[in-house]
Amino acid sequence: MSRAELLRHRPLRALLAAEVISTTGAQMTWLALPWFVLTTTGSPARMTLVMAAELLGFAAAGLPAGPLIQRLGARRTMLVADAARAPLMLLVPILHWSGHLGFPPLVLLAFSLGVFGAPYFTSQKVIVPELLGEDEATVSKATALFQGAIRSTMLLGPPIGGVLIGFFGAANVLVVDAATYVVSFLLVVFFVPGRAATPEMEEARGILAGFRFLVREPLLRVWIPLFVVGDAGWQAFFAAVPVLTIERFGADAKIAGALFAAFGLGAICGNILSFRFLAERIPGLRLIALSVPFQALPLWVLPLDVGAFSLFAAILVSGVANGICNPSIHAIFTLRMPIAIRPKAMAAAGTLWGLGLPLGLLVAGPVLSAFGTGPVLVGFAAVQTICMLGVAGASLSARDPEPALEPIY
Repeated sequence: MSRAELLRHRPLRALLAAEVISTTGAQMTWLALPWFVLTTTGSPARMTLVMAAELLGFAAAGLPAGPLIQRLGARRTMLVADAARAPLMLLVPILHWSGHLGFPPLVLLAFSLGVFGAPYFTSQKVIVPELLGEDEATVSKATALFQGAIRSTMLLGPPIGGVLIGFFGAANVLVVDAATYVVSFLLVVFFVPGRAATPEMEEARGILAGFRFLVREPLLRVWIPLFVVGDAGWQAFFAAVPVLTIERFGADAKIAGALFAAFGLGAICGNILSFRFLAERIPGLRLIALSVPFQALPLWVLPLDVGAFSLFAAILVSGVANGICNPSIHAIFTLRMPIAIRPKAMAAAGTLWGLGLPLGLLVAGPVLSAFGTGPVLVGFAAVQTICMLGVAGASLSARDPEPALEPIY
């Protein structure tokens, strides 16, 4: 499928619009919620606990998400998730304004949002090849569009969130996020067609079938732990940004928003390069191996005592490399899973992410409280460097996937 045909594909455009709208709200909340906790409690440790609770909810729902998607299909699962997350998000400001938002209810709400985020995340991965087929180049180009949409939310959401926090307060920003889930729901209802449930394979029976496949698949069993640890490092970095802004830049929320947005801006540039030039010209695994080390290298600037512009530039360059490699990573990651086991395998991978990502926050919280941002930023750069070099090596040595298993009809 050509680039022009992809851009004219109506369900794909609806999914892209839903992604931009709902994830822009989520990115605003990713700044607003920790900012809200930090400014109301004064505790970086409590801030990171709230952030970790959402990720733990994601992990708890990861395994059940696979059979749910197998039964309902990706589209209906996305609708259920958005219908649940909108009122849950709205409860946070409502309880705050009514004086009933203690710390335990806040942690519980964050956990619940993560529970419904897990099936949505898995459905997002499954639905693209459902709509477009199994060709790697086509899925890579479509993934580049989705990554561009997601990264545009990183460009738009945090600065908008920072400005809105300054004018209206963090609680009001959470209301906006609740509304974006409603808009996403409506776009999927009216413009994305449903698909029949995925037939089950003999080896796909049981809730642990996805884990069994991931352990057996040679590339994914190396990629997954490296990416999980690397992404846990990013969670630590995201937690450090509000503290860094308070330490160095006078608690200016606009600078925090700009630092978050720098990665999104760079990643959009990288996604454009992937979509227009690279995905069709360079095999995916080779493109990944060439680009992932440059995602880590600029991050060594962050621990230095430099100004906001230098930090912005370093994160921007890292984002460009991420935008180049991510479409191929996501396409290969998805297509190496046979269709009939894909929901369970993707859900298993999401569970591993949900279990691993909070570790970055749980480590970062006490370190930020005791020592500030310096050790966290050094550790972040080191972890990224080790993990991305490992990903590059595994990509260069990877072989073709094993033949797909036969479904039972």
